[in-house]
Amino acid sequence: MRFKKREPLFSVLLDTGLHLLDSLLERVPDNVDDIKDRVRDTYDTATDRVSRATDALRGKEDSQILGKVAALLIGVGIGVGVGLLIAPASGEETRDGITDKVSDFSEKVRERAGKKPQGV
Repeated sequence: MRFKKREPLFSVLLDTGLHLLDSLLERVPDNVDDIKDRVRDTYDTATDRVSRATDALRGKEDSQILGKVAALLIGVGIGVGVGLLIAPASGEETRDGITDKVSDFSEKVRERAGKKPQGV
C-alpha cells in the first residue's frame, strides 16, 4: 500500500526531471552557437593584433602620424582643461601663469627660429 502512494509522487518527480532536462537541452545548442561566435571573434581580434605587430616589426606599418598628432593634441587639451578645473590657485592667477609660460615658450621658439644652423 505504501508503494502505491509513492508511485504518483515518483511519476511526478520523474516527469518534472524530464521536463527540466528537455528545456535545458533545447537551450544548449543556442549557447554552443554563442560560444562559437565569441571564440571566433576573439580569434579574429588576436589574429589582427598579431598581424599588426608583425607589420610594425617589419617596418610595414601604415603611417598614421596625423591621427597620432590629433590624439596628442586632444590629450593635451583635456589635460589643460582638467588642470584648470582642479588648480589650487585662483582663475586669474592661473591664467596669468599660463600666459607667462606661453609667452616665454614663444620667445624661445622665435630665438631658435632666428638662429641659423651651424655648418651651413
